[in-house]
Amino acid sequence: MITAFVTALVLAVPLVGGAAPAAACAAPTPSTTQPGYLVADPRCDLDGTPFAALAGATVHTGIHQGAAYRIEVPRHWNGELVDYAHGYRGAGTVVYVDNPALRAHYIARGFAWAASSYATNGYDVGQGVRDAYAMIDVFRQVTGRRAKKVYLSGASMGGHITAVAIERHPTAFVGAMPYCGVLGDTRLFDYFLDANVTAAALAGVRIGFPLQPPADYPDRWRGQVNRILPVLGVATGTPPTLTAAGRTWSAVVERRTGGERPGFDGSFAYWNAVPSLAPLNDLPFLFGLYPGLSGGTSNIADGNVTDNRFTTYRSTDRLWPTPAEWRLNAEVLRVRRTDAADPGLGGIPRVNGKPPVPVLSLHDIGDLFVPFSMEQVYAQRAAANRRSGLFVSRAVRGVGHCDFTQPELQKGFDDLVSWVRTGHRPGGDAILNRRAVADPRFGCRYTVGKRTEFVAPAC
Repeated sequence: MITAFVTALVLAVPLVGGAAPAAACAAPTPSTTQPGYLVADPRCDLDGTPFAALAGATVHTGIHQGAAYRIEVPRHWNGELVDYAHGYRGAGTVVYVDNPALRAHYIARGFAWAASSYATNGYDVGQGVRDAYAMIDVFRQVTGRRAKKVYLSGASMGGHITAVAIERHPTAFVGAMPYCGVLGDTRLFDYFLDANVTAAALAGVRIGFPLQPPADYPDRWRGQVNRILPVLGVATGTPPTLTAAGRTWSAVVERRTGGERPGFDGSFAYWNAVPSLAPLNDLPFLFGLYPGLSGGTSNIADGNVTDNRFTTYRSTDRLWPTPAEWRLNAEVLRVRRTDAADPGLGGIPRVNGKPPVPVLSLHDIGDLFVPFSMEQVYAQRAAANRRSGLFVSRAVRGVGHCDFTQPELQKGFDDLVSWVRTGHRPGGDAILNRRAVADPRFGCRYTVGKRTEFVAPAC
C-alpha cells in the first residue's frame, strides 16, 4: 500500500506545454482498492506513448482510490470543466485512462477536462458514476482551483454513466453530452436477447437460457448458432445472402433497434459480417453477445437482467400482426428477469429519464452494438417525466459504434454550451416520429462527412 501511495504522489507531478514526462513509463501497479486489479501508469498510453500537454496547457496525472486519472487545463482557462466518462473495456484486470475525443477542442475553447480510468472494468456503471463524480473534487485538490461549471460527457457505456450521474447528482453538472450511449440501461441487453431468440425461432432451432451456464456452454451455443446461420443466409466474415427467414429476421431486428430507417440493410450486412467478441469471435457479431453466456452483464448484476415475456416481435408496421408474426411470437423463447433491480448504483443502474440539466446526444442510426433505439427509450422516458425540453437527440448516418467525425462532436458540444449559457434549446431530430425516422433523408442534418459503409440515398 505504501508503494502504491508513493507511486500516486510521483504520478501527480504536472506536465506543462508539451514537455516530455518527468519519468519513464512505469509498469502497472497493484490497485489499493480492488484486489486483483492493476492500475496502468496514467503518464503513458498503453502503447507506451507519453501523455504530454498540448501547447499552452498543463496536465496532471495520478491515481485516486484505485483509479488512474488525467487532467488538462489551458493557460487561459475559462473556469469550466468537462468531466469525461469512457466506455466498456471488457473484463480485463488492468484499468487505464485515456483522452477524450474532443481533447484538443476543449483546450482550444478554454475548457479544462478530467478523465478517470474507473477502479474496475466490466459493465460496472456504478463504479463509473462514483469515479467520474469524484473527478470534480480531484480536479479541485490537484489544481487548487474550483470549476464554476462542470459538463459531463461519455461514450457508449460512458453515456449510461453520464445519464445516471446527472440524475444522482443533479446539482453537480450544468449540461451533459452522451454519445453512442446506453441510454436505455437494461433495454440494451433485452435487444441482444431479442436478436438471438428470434433468429433461433425463425430457423427452427430450439435453444435454452441457462441462468448459470456450464463451462462448456460456449461450445454448445456455437453448435446451435452453426445450425441457425445457414437457415438465415448468414455466414461469419462475409456479407449475408439472406433467405426468406433471414429477411424476416432483418425486419424484426430493424424494428427492435429504432424502426424502419435509411441505410439499415447495409448496416445489417455490416454487423453480420463483423466477428463477435471472444470467446465467440468466430461467430457473427450479435450471436457472440448472447445473454445466456453472462446474463448480458459481464458478471456485474446477479441473475438475469433481460426479459421478453411481454415483447411482441414485429417484422411489419401493419396495424395488426400478420399470421407469420403471431407464429413467431408463439415460438420464440421467453425469458424472465430474475435479478432484483437496484435503485442505487448496484447491478445495472436504471436511467429514469429525468434529466435535471440540458442533455444533447448523438447516435449512429446504423449502430447495431448499442442501437439507435437507446435514444428513443430515453426520449420516451423524458417525455413521460415531462422533461422532453431538456433532451436533444441527433441522428448521424453511420454504421459503426461511436463513429463520429470531429465536426459532428464539436458542433454537438458547442451547441450544448450555448444552450447552457443562453437557455436557447438547439435543434435535433424527431426520433420518436416514425415517418421522420423512415424518411430517406433522416440523419442528413447533423451528419458531416460520408461513411463508405453507409448505403442510402444521398443527402
